[in-house]
Amino acid sequence: MATKTVATATVRAVKGRRILPTRAALVLTQSAVSRVKEILEGKDRFIGLKIGVRQRGCNGLSYTLDYAEKKGPMDEEVVQDGVRVIIDKKAQLTLLGTEMDYVQNKLSSEFVFNNPNIKGTCGCGESFSV
Repeated sequence: MATKTVATATVRAVKGRRILPTRAALVLTQSAVSRVKEILEGKDRFIGLKIGVRQRGCNGLSYTLDYAEKKGPMDEEVVQDGVRVIIDKKAQLTLLGTEMDYVQNKLSSEFVFNNPNIKGTCGCGESFSV
């Protein structure tokens, strides 16, 4: 069964800022945790959100966010404050040390990946290269 894309995401290259090291592959802000809980509310069929990566855009890669029905044998799992995020095996190396945030303003609301591994992004922040 094909998964449904849940949300779009923007990527920000983080220069000179170190996110605190943890044993988790990804750290979620409280805003991101709250939004993931909202997205999954009433959707008992899913165990969490799944982050993937695909080739797209002018810089090569972009993140995907989908509902996760199960964890694959090579997928990484992050559990934080009661939410589960599954990281596809192809996306794991691009996410190490990344902070996942959820940002709302007058024009948009989106997940933002503050990623210290990124070498370049496109102008809109949708695609990136490592």
